[in-house]
Amino acid sequence: MHRRRFLRSAICAALVGRAPFVFAQSYDLIVRGGRVIDPSLHIDTIADVAISNGRIAAVAAGITATATQEINAAGKLVVPGLLDIHGHYAQDAQGPHICLSDGITGWVDAGSAGADGIDAVVAIARDAPQPARILINIGRLGVRGEGDTADLALADVAAAKAALARNSKYVVGVKARLTAGVTADDVGVLRRAQEVASSFNLPVMIHMGQSVTPMSMLIKLLKPGDIVTHMFAPPPNAIINANGRMLPEILEARRRGIWFDVANGRIDHLRRDTFDAIMATGFWPDTTSTDGFATSRSVPGVVDFPNVISKLVNFGGMSLSDAVACATSHPARVFPFLRDKGTLHVGAPADLAILELREGTFDFLDNYENVRVGTQRLFPSETILAGARVPRA
Repeated sequence: MHRRRFLRSAICAALVGRAPFVFAQSYDLIVRGGRVIDPSLHIDTIADVAISNGRIAAVAAGITATATQEINAAGKLVVPGLLDIHGHYAQDAQGPHICLSDGITGWVDAGSAGADGIDAVVAIARDAPQPARILINIGRLGVRGEGDTADLALADVAAAKAALARNSKYVVGVKARLTAGVTADDVGVLRRAQEVASSFNLPVMIHMGQSVTPMSMLIKLLKPGDIVTHMFAPPPNAIINANGRMLPEILEARRRGIWFDVANGRIDHLRRDTFDAIMATGFWPDTTSTDGFATSRSVPGVVDFPNVISKLVNFGGMSLSDAVACATSHPARVFPFLRDKGTLHVGAPADLAILELREGTFDFLDNYENVRVGTQRLFPSETILAGARVPRA
């Protein structure tokens, strides 16, 4: 047997074989009979998940213990809580609650506000039911201005540093939206964003695809731990060349430790032909995210996080486990506040997403009104946060 397959089988067997040791206990909650997929533990099996005191207590087949509450997950997927590292849920006080009921148990607001509005979005993140943090936009006005940095003076380093220092517990990085018409000087803006981020030892996330400067040049300014979001954005400045091959600078950036994120979004961020070409090279995303808002359920191209994950399974050649990893264990490595998330390891916070995987005919949209038909779609069913069931908003 191949060594990796042997190790995965051994881990799965150890988990499933744990039931005889836990039968005499009583738990707060048991999620029974679901298909448990946890890429962090290399498991994809039918099992029960037991929870005590807000923590994962056991993952095993046929747990015979009693529980105060039980959920029948037969026929459904049970995965670690989803982690969305590019959303805009802090723009609306209901945003955190809506995305939570869709399975998102941790999120990052990616640049909704700059120095002038950061306190308001931090307040929403602070009051969110799930762990939440903010990327400060290098543009003082954030995304609600006429252009984040349409005037280079709006990329105010001193103002950003002061705002970040004031909210250092909740600001975990700096966002630079490098887009023609939004950014006056993309190289200058990126350098200023890096100056702020480096002062606090934080990453920069860049919005790519519609920049004036080619990605082959911009990517060289990034440091390990920085994030490229909207990785499926089409030319002129995509991460592939005209022949559909990955730019060598992009491959080198991944080797240096740069993260590549999906951020489905609504406009100009994902086009089906670019998506297909990038996935065909084997350059799969490190993380997937929605670029979603409180209103995303009414946006056909986004809808919810499970819908975005479904695109990777239907059209990207990814297995369910690989796609789930991009929404759980992988993003947990990007930001330190998520480090104990994205896993069902015993002792981890009991954050779970219970999803329905439906077979049929489903329409999926890119950002250019192109419709493609898939045969599988994930739907949110239940969310468990810190061991407690969450009502669907």
